Amino acid sequence: MTTIIAAILGLAWGFVSDRIAARWPAHEGGSVRGVDWRTPLVVLLGGAAFWGTAARFEGNPAQLAFVGVYVVALVLLFATDLDQKLLPDVITLPLVVLALAAFATGAGPYVHTVDDLAWATAAAIGVPVGLYLLAIPFGAGAIGQGDLKLLVSVGLLAGALKLFYGLVAGALLAGIVVAVLVVTRRLSMKSFVPYGPFLIAGALWSMVALPS
Repeated sequence: MTTIIAAILGLAWGFVSDRIAARWPAHEGGSVRGVDWRTPLVVLLGGAAFWGTAARFEGNPAQLAFVGVYVVALVLLFATDLDQKLLPDVITLPLVVLALAAFATGAGPYVHTVDDLAWATAAAIGVPVGLYLLAIPFGAGAIGQGDLKLLVSVGLLAGALKLFYGLVAGALLAGIVVAVLVVTRRLSMKSFVPYGPFLIAGALWSMVALPS
């Protein structure tokens, strides 16, 4: 019953997140996007993310609280990146603090020891820096600054291995989706596709579906 309620709440939060992203951050000219193809994607992600989080952590209220808040933020970030190709600092940066608080209070489900934190910190710094350096030859905008900031909190909260698995899963999903859209001529080879939604989907999968 708990997971069913969580799924319903997730579907509702997905819809609310889509409507927030349609308005905030403010669009040029103050326009508000109507309900479109992005809406069901965010709604379904929210439902699945909330259901998975409740199913995994309902036996540990402290872990459920920390991961739940993080998941709420990820769903909203998914919506804003789909809508505006933007992961706002006002959401991504506090998630770094949340991840550190989860460790400090002992409520983090993935990073438990000082050694775990050391590896998580190394990954949280090294992976974004490495991706930034790899993206330089492809020009400005090859990878978003918001993506890199989000990776810091993913690494600190979920640990080095889950960060790696989430990145791989996100990259594979991005490759499949982009390939399908190019073949069906919905995109061209020069189209810009935000990586944030794929990164978020991969991170959610690694944190909620993969064993600790």
